[in-house]
Amino acid sequence: MADQIRTDLTDRILTITLDRPDAMNAFTAQMMHETIAAFDRADADDEVRAVIVTGAGDRAFCAGADLSGGAATFDYAKGPRWSDAGSPVRADGSVDYDHPGVRDGGGMLSLRIFQCLKPVIGAINGAAVGIGATMTLPMDFRLAVDTARFGFVFAKRGIVPEAASSWFLPRLVGISTALDWCYSGRLVSAVEAREAGLVRSVHAPGYLIHAARDLAQQLTAQSAPVSVALTRQMLWRMMGAPSPIDAHRLDSRLVWSRGSSADAREGIASFLEKRAADYPDKVSADLPHFSPWLDELEW
Repeated sequence: MADQIRTDLTDRILTITLDRPDAMNAFTAQMMHETIAAFDRADADDEVRAVIVTGAGDRAFCAGADLSGGAATFDYAKGPRWSDAGSPVRADGSVDYDHPGVRDGGGMLSLRIFQCLKPVIGAINGAAVGIGATMTLPMDFRLAVDTARFGFVFAKRGIVPEAASSWFLPRLVGISTALDWCYSGRLVSAVEAREAGLVRSVHAPGYLIHAARDLAQQLTAQSAPVSVALTRQMLWRMMGAPSPIDAHRLDSRLVWSRGSSADAREGIASFLEKRAADYPDKVSADLPHFSPWLDELEW
């Protein structure tokens, strides 16, 4: 049973709350595993149409990695281990950098969010620093309270950006802004983050979750769940495609496949009959077998 996050499924929206308010929701290996499991649940449960991620309390969304381990916090040969795959250190003391035990825990969570088949909204209710900032990057939208601060503070801790943020952040805010934030490690206000394109909208604290839930409903209320799942993966993954021909190949296969689906028949019938659609296909059962993300390579 999870005890560092809370989950709530109401009105087909799964809310995941990082739940260590006394520690400003600082990130631990246990929190990582529990949050990944919550996303596994979201994908498997057809009752879930969208996911909101937020933090407990009014001080922080997530203040970054739990630093209570002191100087060994980021020394994974001595400190916390994100994977149970064993040690990557060979008998002679050298490191096998291709070993699963080298994997960054923040990246494991970011990739799981990236792979999600439901829209994901970050409701940033306070400080989002380190992994607290980078875990939000593969979310589709970030809404923030007006007092939120984002901090890509890695260079100030003697490490480097993690959680695949070197891929996500420049695509969201541009390379110059990404470098500014990461070089300096300065705290970025919610307003600056909105102006740079990282944040969709800024809200008073009492309205943040309401705004996130309204957005989740707008995104999913009239759309076919399988279409939303495929669209999320198509648009995210084509950001890294070298040519539009890659998108054309995937589009063509998916249009051919979904064009004969029960959802497509229902979508057309409901439009012609001027009624709300009732899409029968399920994300858990009806994704095309050739979807390239269904067999994601494991490290």
